[in-house]
Amino acid sequence: MIIHVVEPGDTLESIAAQYNVTPQRLIIDNELPNPENLVVGQSLGVRFPEVVHTVVEGDTILSIAEAYDVTVTRIFQNNPWVTAEGALIPGETLVITFEEQGLIEEIVVNGYAYTFIDREVLRKTLPFLTYLSIFTYGFTPEGALVPPEDEELLALAQEFGVGPVMVLAPMTEELEFNSQIAHDMFVNEAGRSQLITNIIATMQEKGYVGLDIDFEFILPEDKELFLQFITEAESRLNEAGFFTTVALAPKISGEMTGLLYEAHDYPTIGAVADDVLLMTYEWGYMFGPPMATAPLASVRRVLDYGVSVIPPENILLGIPNYAYDWPLPFTRGTTQAEAISNQEAIERAVQYNVSISFDEEAQAPFYYYTDAQGIAHVVWFDDVRSMNAKLRLIPEYGLEGAGVWQIMNFFPGLWLVVNQLFTVRKI
Repeated sequence: MIIHVVEPGDTLESIAAQYNVTPQRLIIDNELPNPENLVVGQSLGVRFPEVVHTVVEGDTILSIAEAYDVTVTRIFQNNPWVTAEGALIPGETLVITFEEQGLIEEIVVNGYAYTFIDREVLRKTLPFLTYLSIFTYGFTPEGALVPPEDEELLALAQEFGVGPVMVLAPMTEELEFNSQIAHDMFVNEAGRSQLITNIIATMQEKGYVGLDIDFEFILPEDKELFLQFITEAESRLNEAGFFTTVALAPKISGEMTGLLYEAHDYPTIGAVADDVLLMTYEWGYMFGPPMATAPLASVRRVLDYGVSVIPPENILLGIPNYAYDWPLPFTRGTTQAEAISNQEAIERAVQYNVSISFDEEAQAPFYYYTDAQGIAHVVWFDDVRSMNAKLRLIPEYGLEGAGVWQIMNFFPGLWLVVNQLFTVRKI
C-alpha cells in the first residue's frame, strides 16, 4: 500500500492515474466523504488489487471463497461494504487479494463496543477482529452482575467467528468510573468470590471466551486488594477454560503517582494476567489542552517501560478511534472539546475549506478553522499515516496485537492498514 498525501491541484482522477488504479478504487477503500473536493493534506491509502472476481448470478461469498481458496473473512476484509449490502449483485467486482497483503505477521485485534453500536458499523468491523469486547458489565458489592443487553452482539460475534469478551468495570449508571464501587467489592470477601462465580456462570451460559478487567481510578490503598481480585479471577477463570485481560493506564515508570496510575502495577499484574492492554491514548483529551490523542513519542515511552517488565507477547497496544475538536483559546477548567469520528474530522476540513497539517513528531494530523460564529477551533485526529506509524510498533516491539478503543465508528484508515500489514488471528 502507498500512502498518498493530497497536494494542491490534486484531483481524485489525477491521483488514480498516477498510481494506475481507478478513482472508484480510491473511493471504496478510503470511504471518501469528499471525492469531488479533496483537502490538501488529506491522506489516502492506495492499494493494488491482485486478484478480482466479477459476481455472476448464483454466486455466494462462500462459493467465491472456495473457488479462490481464500477465507470468507478475507473477502469481507477486502470488501467491507459487502457485509452491509446483504446480497451480492451480478456485475459488481470483489477484490480477492491485494498485492503484498498481510506480509508482516499474524496479530490479535480486540475491539471495544457499547451495545448501542450501529449494527452496520459492527458488521463491517467484525471481520477485522479476533475479539469483540462488549462494554460493560457492572457489579454490586455482594457480587451480583449488572449485565448490558448483549445478546445481539454475542450473536453477531459468533456469526463472524469473533470471540466475545466480557468487560467488567466499576461504573455508575452514567457509565463513569467510580473508585468506591470497586472498593466496596474488594473489601467484601464473600461478594468478591460470588462475583467471580457469577462471571464464570454467565460466560459459560452466553458463550464468552474471556474477561477484560477494566478498573480505572482505583484508590492507591486498594492496590493489593485489586491484585488479589485479579489473581483469584485469573486462577478460577483459567481453570474454567477462559482467559483474563487487564487494561492498564499508560505508565512510563513504576514510580508514577496519581489515582489513574498507582494501583496499576505493571510487573505484578503482568505476571498474573494472561494479557494486558496498555491504554496508549488520551494524551489529548476532552478537558485537556489540544494535542494528539496518541503522540507517537509518548506511546513509545509507555511501550519501552511496558516491555521491560511484561513479556511483549502478552501486551496489546491501545489504539484510539476518535478525534477531538477544541474551541480556542483553551482555558483549563472551562474549555471542553467535542469528540468526533476521524471521518467527521475530514468532513469538517472540507466544510471550512482548510488544509490539513501533519505533526511529524506526534505522527498525527491536525488543522485549524473558524466557525460561523467566529470562534476559532483546532482539530486533532488520526488518518492512514498515523495509523500506519502506530500499528508498525506491534512487530517492532514484538507485541501480541492491538486493542481498539472503540469501534463505534467505522474508520477506513485504521482497517486499511490492519488489512494490508497483518493477518488477523481468528479463534
